[in-house]
Amino acid sequence: MLPTLFFAALCVALGSVTPVASLGTTCTKPLGSGNAAPGDPFWMQNIKHQGIAAFNPDPKTYQVFRNVKDFGAKGDGVTDDTAAINSAIAFGNRCQGGSDVCNSTTITPALVFFPQGTYLVSDSIVSLYYTVIAGDATNLPTILAASNHTTNAVIDADFAGYYVNQNNFFHSVRNLVLDLTQIPAGLQATGIHWQVSQTTSLMNIVINLSTAAGTQHQGIYMENGSGGFLGDVIINGGEFSQFMKMQGLKIVDRAIWHAITLTRFRFTVRNVTVNNAQIAVSAFWNWGWTFQGVNINNCGAIIDATVTNTPIFVRMGEASDGELLGAGSLVLNNINLSNVSTAIGVVDGTVVLAGGSGKMTIASWGQGNIYKGSNGNGTYTQGAIAAPPKPAVLLDDSGKIFGKGHPQYATYAVSDFVSVRDHGAKGDGKTDDTLALQAVFDAYAGCKIIFVDAGTYVVTSTLRIPAGAQVVGEAWSVIAGKGPVFQDQSNPQVVVQVGAPGSIGIMEITDIIFNTMGPVLCKQLPGAIVVEWNVKHTPAGVTGMWDSHIRLGGAAGTNLESNCPTDGSGGIDNCYAAFLGLHLTASSTAYLEGTWVWLADHDLDGTGNPMITLYSGRGILSESAGPVWMIGTAAEHHVIYQYNLQGAKNHYMGLIQTETPYFQPTPVAPSPFRVNSAFKDPSFDGVSSAWALNVAGSSNILVFGAGLYSFYSNYDQTCLTPVNCQDQIVNIDSTSSVYIYSLQTIGTTWQLSIDETGVVNQANNSNGFAQTVTSWTKGESTLEFWNQVENGVKWVLEWLY
Repeated sequence: MLPTLFFAALCVALGSVTPVASLGTTCTKPLGSGNAAPGDPFWMQNIKHQGIAAFNPDPKTYQVFRNVKDFGAKGDGVTDDTAAINSAIAFGNRCQGGSDVCNSTTITPALVFFPQGTYLVSDSIVSLYYTVIAGDATNLPTILAASNHTTNAVIDADFAGYYVNQNNFFHSVRNLVLDLTQIPAGLQATGIHWQVSQTTSLMNIVINLSTAAGTQHQGIYMENGSGGFLGDVIINGGEFSQFMKMQGLKIVDRAIWHAITLTRFRFTVRNVTVNNAQIAVSAFWNWGWTFQGVNINNCGAIIDATVTNTPIFVRMGEASDGELLGAGSLVLNNINLSNVSTAIGVVDGTVVLAGGSGKMTIASWGQGNIYKGSNGNGTYTQGAIAAPPKPAVLLDDSGKIFGKGHPQYATYAVSDFVSVRDHGAKGDGKTDDTLALQAVFDAYAGCKIIFVDAGTYVVTSTLRIPAGAQVVGEAWSVIAGKGPVFQDQSNPQVVVQVGAPGSIGIMEITDIIFNTMGPVLCKQLPGAIVVEWNVKHTPAGVTGMWDSHIRLGGAAGTNLESNCPTDGSGGIDNCYAAFLGLHLTASSTAYLEGTWVWLADHDLDGTGNPMITLYSGRGILSESAGPVWMIGTAAEHHVIYQYNLQGAKNHYMGLIQTETPYFQPTPVAPSPFRVNSAFKDPSFDGVSSAWALNVAGSSNILVFGAGLYSFYSNYDQTCLTPVNCQDQIVNIDSTSSVYIYSLQTIGTTWQLSIDETGVVNQANNSNGFAQTVTSWTKGESTLEFWNQVENGVKWVLEWLY
C-alpha cells in the first residue's frame, strides 16, 4: 500500500501556503482619476519592480523589467543608443539567434521601458520573443532613425528570421513615436517589421515618414504570420502606411477586402489614422483582416473608412469577371467619403463604384458570394447588400462600433498602485498564493490599481476579483489554477471569478495570463473553468480585458508539455487542461480586445516546438445579454467548441479566429469530455469534430470577419485538398438572428449549417487556399421580434413612470 499512498501524496502536493491575515478596510477612498502631478514621469518608471520569471533557471537574479537608460541609453537625440537598447532587450540569456538556437520560450519575459527622451538609432531595435517594449505614456519618447540608418526596420519583431512566423507569440510595442524623416526619401525604410502571430499588439504609436515626392518609406511591414492586434496608431507620410502580405483584409464600420491567399495571416486593427501617405494600406496574399474605426486623409489609394481628399478609396488588383476567384471578396459597411473621386476601382483604371467631389456614404456594399437563410445557392454580387441592424448599445456617440484603447493609467501616480508581492504573494510558481491575492483584491479593489508583479501565482480555490477592480500585469503576469478542486469534470469549479454574480461596477484587466497547472503523473484539470466573467456596467467599455489571455498548457510549469505527445502515450487523464476557458454569464457585459483562449498544440519551451495533444472541453461560452465586444479575439483547439453563444444578445465580433483540434476525429467529439446541458453544450448528432462557432437562441449577433480553420484530421493534412478535414464548422440554430461578413474556412466541407444540417458548401466559394463567404444573413427571427417588443414595452414603462 505504501507506493499507492506515496503516489496520492504527489497528486495533492501543492507547495506551501502563504499565511495572510485579512487586510481589512485598508483603503476607503475611491481611486478617482489619479494623483499624478504635472510633469511626473509615467508610473511604470518609478514603481518598485520586483517581478520574477518563476521558471527561469535563476529566478532570483533574472531581471524582468529593464529601463534602457540603466543599460547606457542617453535619450538625448545625439548619442547613438542602438547598442544600449538592444543590450537592455537581450540581457539575461534570452531567446534569440535563429531556430537552431531558440524557437520560443516562456521563461525569459522582459518589459523594456523607455523614459521620456529622443533615442537615436542607426540599426534595428530587435524585439526578442516574449518582449514588451513600452514608452512613457504621459509624454511619448521618440525613436529617431539616423540618416545613416541601415534601413532595416527601426523595430523588428523577427530580425533575420529568428522565429517561425506562425508561432512568433508574445510581442507588444506601445507608447512610442518612430521618426524616420531623417532617412533619405529614396531609400526603402520601415518603421516596424511585424512578422508575428497571436498574443501580439501594437498600440499608442505614431510613425512619421518622409512626405517627399518618390518616398519609399513604409510604416508597418508584415509579410506573413498568423494574428494579433493593432490599435490607436497614427502614421504620417510614406509610400505605404501599411504593407501586408498575409491572410486577407476586412474592415468593419469602414471596409472589408480579401485577396487570394497562399500564406497564412489574420489581424485586427482598431482606430488607425493615416495622413498624407501615397498608399494607406497595400495588401495582397492575405486571408483575414478587420479594420474598425480607421481614418484616411490626403492619401492616394486606400482600404478603409472615414476618407477625405483621396483620389481612390479601394483599388483592386484585377477586375471581377463575375466570380469570387481572382477579384476576391469585398464588403464595405458605413463608409464616409469626402472628395474621393473613385470609391472602388481597379488597377487597370476600371471604375467599379464612382465617388465624387462632395460627401458620399456607402451604407453596405459587397463583392462576392452572398447567401441568405437556408438557401444554399449563393449569388455573386457586386453592389448594394443588406446592412445589418446595429444595436445602439454597441455603438459610440457617432454611431460607429464602440472601441476603447488599452488602459494605461497615465494620470495615476505610483501611490495609486498596490503591489501584490508587497502584500505577501510570492508569484514563484510553487507557493499557494490564493489567500494573499484574495486579501489584496478584497482590500484594494476600487481604491488602488492592483499591480500583479511579474510572476506565476498559484491559486488552489476560486480567486474572486470584486467589481471595481483595475488589475495590471507586468509582461503578462500569470494566475494559475492548480489542485484537486479543479479535477472533477462532473463538478467544474471556477479558477478566477471576475465580479460576483449580479455585481455592477468597473473592471479593467490588462497584461495578465490565466492558465492551469497540473501535478505530474496524475489526473490533470478537466474540471477547471478558467475565467468566469460576471461583472456588468452600463457605460460602454467599463468592464473589459486588454492584451490578456487564457493559455492552457505548452508553457513551463504547466506540466502539460512534451509529456503529452501526439502519439497519445501521455494518456488522457494526464493531459487534461481545462473544462472551459472563458464564461461570460447571462448578466455580464464585456469588452475584450486582443484576447486569445488557446489550448496549446505545441510546447513553447521544447526544442523544435514539438506538437502535443492536450484536452480542453470548451473555448468561450457567452450567455450575455450584452453589450459584448470581441475585438481581435481567438479560441483554438478546444474539444467541443471554440465559440458558443447561448441566449446571447447584442454581440459584435470583429475577426474571430479558430482552429479545431488537430487530433479529431480521434477521438470523436465530445470525447474525452461529456456533453453537459448545464453549460449549454451543443449536441453532436452526426458531428465528429468541434464547432468553431455555435449559436443558439441568440439575437443581434454581428460577425465582421471570421477565420475558422481545420488543418488536420488526426494529424494528417491530406484532407486539405479534398477539403474534408471536418464536415461542419459553423452552426446557427433556426431561432437566432446572426449576420456574418467575410466568413473564411479551410478544410471544412460545409462552411455554414443551420440546426446542424449543412447549408453552404465550400465547393462554391473557392478563394485561393481558403473558401470565402462574403455575406450570410439569417435575418430577423421570431425571437428577435419578441425581443424588440420587449424593449419597446420597457421604453414605454420607463417613459410613463
